[in-house]
Amino acid sequence: MRSLLALLSSAFIVGATAASAETRVFIINNQADGYGIDQCLAKGEKCGAQVARTYCQSRDFAQASAYRRVDPDEITGSVPKSGANCPHGHCDEYVAITCQR
Repeated sequence: MRSLLALLSSAFIVGATAASAETRVFIINNQADGYGIDQCLAKGEKCGAQVARTYCQSRDFAQASAYRRVDPDEITGSVPKSGANCPHGHCDEYVAITCQR
């Protein structure tokens, strides 16, 4: 009985370890290119799903689980904010794409 319980516990641990996926968040510059893709990513709309998935696949990840606009305050480090520190009063926007293996 104990050996059966130990075997089931071991199988559960191995299965749980294999099921956990590696996740990584990429912060990229949201450049307005005139195609509208930047707005799809920044607003989290469905039209950005393929772009996010392609971005993840280009970095050897299987899928994109999320994508959204990121405020400069959320990013660790020095990122210019809109206002006096930005050229012409406009700073770049950033998008976070969450990729999974």
